[in-house]
Amino acid sequence: MKEFTRSGLVFDVDDTGPVDGPAVVLLHGWPQDRNAWDRVTPALVDHGLRVLAPDQRGYSPRARPSGRAAYRMAELVDDVVALVDTAGLQRVHLVGHDWGGAVAWAFAERQPERLTALTVLSTPHHRAMAWAFRHGDQARRSWYMGAFQLPVLPELVLRWQLAGVLRRSGLPEADASRYAVRFRQPGAASGGLAWYRALAPRGGAADPPPSGAHRISVPTTYVWGRRDPALGRAAAERTATCVAADYRFVELDAGHWLPETRPADVVAAITARETHP
Repeated sequence: MKEFTRSGLVFDVDDTGPVDGPAVVLLHGWPQDRNAWDRVTPALVDHGLRVLAPDQRGYSPRARPSGRAAYRMAELVDDVVALVDTAGLQRVHLVGHDWGGAVAWAFAERQPERLTALTVLSTPHHRAMAWAFRHGDQARRSWYMGAFQLPVLPELVLRWQLAGVLRRSGLPEADASRYAVRFRQPGAASGGLAWYRALAPRGGAADPPPSGAHRISVPTTYVWGRRDPALGRAAAERTATCVAADYRFVELDAGHWLPETRPADVVAAITARETHP
């Protein structure tokens, strides 16, 4: 499987490992792409897992719709549903980093019956994030989320400065350069920034959680780096209150870019759920 479609959009996807193996879906964040998982995927395949890693909406060249409404959380979740359905899968272990983590949390709220487990890297649950805006230092850490909602200016500034910004945030040079080159592709900058522009004030989702939404009901592992400059401890620790099922909090002496800089720890967190669900 190299691509899947939904509502006229075509998403590129890497599909690796045994077709009949337990399935893991990996969702990247901003401004990454599916190659963020290149250091993670081989070890998962060696573990006997089928690994699907898509370029998400706004990143895949043939899936860059215009307008904020096209990037509401409901659309992002339904893209993952389309991927799972196209792959012929009933249930998957969903893994997300950064914005991919936000989608993973929302998917677990809306489609828990489609999941065997949930692993989220860096990004706290959205209700914990909202709490930290009011009670911790998350508002200060998230200043860029408001700046990214401005029209045009973020594209102009980041077009030539993104690589340096990413390097200073702890991303390895090769990854920072690759993402910066991709950012300059036609439509790529606006596609990725549209995720931020679809946000409601104070970092909330632009569409509310489903009616009767409750705590996450699938086995969940949350992996957080204590040196993450964007996502602080208050929201990370508060996330435990948002999960009703078996919950594991893995704190690393690391920054934000866990798939690229701590792949062995990411693999360990994922495979621990496969061995002991």
